[in-house]
Amino acid sequence: MNKKPLLVAALSVMTVAGAILATSCKKENQANRPVLAGTPGTCPDSTISGVITSDIYLQSCRIYTLSGLVYVTNGAKITIEKGTRILGSVGNHQVGGTTGGGLVITRGSKIIAEGTAAEPIVFTSASSTPQSGDWAGVVILGKAKTNWQTSKIVEGISDPSATYATAGDTINTDNSGILKYVRIEYPGYQLSANNEINGLTLAGVGNGTVLDYIEVYKSNDDSFEFFGGCVNASHLLSVDALDDMFDTDNGYTGAITYALGVADGSRADFSQANGFESDNDADGSTNAPITRPKYNYVTIVGVPDASQAADQTQAPTGTGIYGRAAHLRRNTEFEISNSIFLGYRWGVSMDSQKSSATANTVYKYANGVDVFCNNIVEGYLLPTSSEVNFTTFTAYTMNIGCSNTVYTASYGNEFAGLDFPFDHSAAADYNYAGGSQGAFGTGSGGTSWASTWTVF
Repeated sequence: MNKKPLLVAALSVMTVAGAILATSCKKENQANRPVLAGTPGTCPDSTISGVITSDIYLQSCRIYTLSGLVYVTNGAKITIEKGTRILGSVGNHQVGGTTGGGLVITRGSKIIAEGTAAEPIVFTSASSTPQSGDWAGVVILGKAKTNWQTSKIVEGISDPSATYATAGDTINTDNSGILKYVRIEYPGYQLSANNEINGLTLAGVGNGTVLDYIEVYKSNDDSFEFFGGCVNASHLLSVDALDDMFDTDNGYTGAITYALGVADGSRADFSQANGFESDNDADGSTNAPITRPKYNYVTIVGVPDASQAADQTQAPTGTGIYGRAAHLRRNTEFEISNSIFLGYRWGVSMDSQKSSATANTVYKYANGVDVFCNNIVEGYLLPTSSEVNFTTFTAYTMNIGCSNTVYTASYGNEFAGLDFPFDHSAAADYNYAGGSQGAFGTGSGGTSWASTWTVF
């Protein structure tokens, strides 16, 4: 493969990334938000709490506040008009404190939240000085297959109303509604260690559900978490997540197409903040369906230099660590194509620890089970590697059946000389001279799909 055009493509994406890194850790200026439909506040504002058991319609002329976790149950449908603003009441930021506001769509119920690029639907903090983790986030539970062996209350919640993976939940065509042109800002709640509500949590969600043009901004845990199910998602944007940008496990088999993830340059999680993280399950078992996400046209951007990528004293705990651009572990399978990974010590890393010598991620890739094609990978130490016990990394060439292009620290400082500020309103900025990789490459028509409705 000719490396020069690929390099042009990579550097163009880094122009996008660097500008975001330069601005995203600053407190958001309210004036930079896209215009909302109607005039919020011209109708009386409304507070929503408790359990919703019948259909409800939210109007863009009102500002709604979610007081505590709000559950949509009994097959009810919540419809949200384009341009509507929904605030999550602020909770206690301490582990195990109050969750703050949040929206939980239970199995059999639906959310219809269909904004537009000009009039997105915005879920955000009720605080005038918002912080990551102010409120809980959005949770959608469906009836599609997972590999849980028993029913499960979704992570981060203790209420049995949030149960999924129950007997009979094998309906992969299940429809939980629509999220389109939706922003979810400052969410994330930690019930206990490694037991959190994410920005957008999708548990057992079926492919009858539509997820398109969704941004999660400054989540206090993962931006997007997929617990099983097979819902497809496209045009996703993760900016400044504390933990992982895209996390897939427990039998997730859907496709994620056209996605951009940008690390928070000012903090990282103690559990290691990654771009992708994927497990079959926590034990690396062979429980079916095997987790097999399909990533296509994705860009994952870490931090601008090797010393920051190696630092293990990141805020907010003082023990935060930037992990890997993609951590593929615990017997997960994967299909990753046309994507770009940069800004981490370890670019794409496969784990051989679990579950056995012939049922782990490295073994499966080596035997042609997985797909890793037409990707650009940078790693300050190793672009592609295998690892054992999450500490020992060994260089591993990932070119089985197709080619990829990799760069190491010897290539130089990949973030040097970037053009600031980045004018993301110009379509030409996304049309990378011959580049077919990444979130805005020619595979997506070279379009600026993330302009106007997102927060950079």
